[in-house]
Amino acid sequence: MPPTTLPGSADAKNKFEDLSGVDIAAYANPYDALIEACEDDPALIQARYDIHRTTRNGQQKAKLLSSEFSGLILDPVLQKLVDPAIQPGFQDPRHCIVFWARPPAHIRALVDRIQQELLSSAPNLWLMPLERLHLTALEITHSLTSPEIQSILTAMGPSTIEKMTDYTYSRRARLTKPILSYDGAAVALSFLPAAGELLPASSPQGRTKEDDRFTYHHLRRDLFNIALASGVSIDSRYVVPSSHITVGRFLTQGDHDEKEKMQKWFEKIAEINGWLEREFWPRNEEERDVRKEWLVGDGKGLDCREGALWYGGGQTVRLGKGF
Repeated sequence: MPPTTLPGSADAKNKFEDLSGVDIAAYANPYDALIEACEDDPALIQARYDIHRTTRNGQQKAKLLSSEFSGLILDPVLQKLVDPAIQPGFQDPRHCIVFWARPPAHIRALVDRIQQELLSSAPNLWLMPLERLHLTALEITHSLTSPEIQSILTAMGPSTIEKMTDYTYSRRARLTKPILSYDGAAVALSFLPAAGELLPASSPQGRTKEDDRFTYHHLRRDLFNIALASGVSIDSRYVVPSSHITVGRFLTQGDHDEKEKMQKWFEKIAEINGWLEREFWPRNEEERDVRKEWLVGDGKGLDCREGALWYGGGQTVRLGKGF
């Protein structure tokens, strides 16, 4: 049964298109397209992710600063959840199944610092609670009823869910080079798949350049294949080359209802991104700091989550093994 498009979804008003230059139309697994286009080269995969986020940021900035800009994309569902007085007793009817990567403590601390900085420019920004932060490795489906979700989970079966949630224990993708990405609905901290930066070619201990050949995009591809092999349909909202954690969403126009305010917002984002590049982007081997990168699966394996989870909620079906 196709997913129900529910009214009031902010994301339904947002366009998610692949800006990396890769056409996924001919592929049963959309993640194979980019890997093939990049000849399985981690450096080229990273470059495509960077092209996507840089191009999208440029598009969104131009749109939000345009004289034709008519207002931010506010989320009416989140507004009702944050302020129960709008519609007492309201519950989000959109149920989903996802596999989330949970950020380790040092990434949560980074997000916390960024959130506080953003509040200085947009005090009414809704912040994703730190304990709910997540990176969507694979979305199976969204916007269905609870009985429909339970039926899909039953079809997947415990063995498939276990294999997927434990997958990062032995296949460890590395993320690096964080910056803020944004659009008219939200702001996120986005990463790039690592490509051997500051790693030795070989080492009896520790990570090597060869380990980085398994990128975050390979992880997404493999999870897609495992889920598909269980016989379920995969209906992700988007499969664009992006690895991001939602940091905050807009609930009011007031912080950005004048061009000067919007310009101040982008000045703050530029300030934060400049700091991130100076402090968190690897430049030489002596500077490499594992606290400034993210090995997916650090601390926790993947979190198979179901329910009303658009804002980090829902229930855990199974949490995989961390390392």
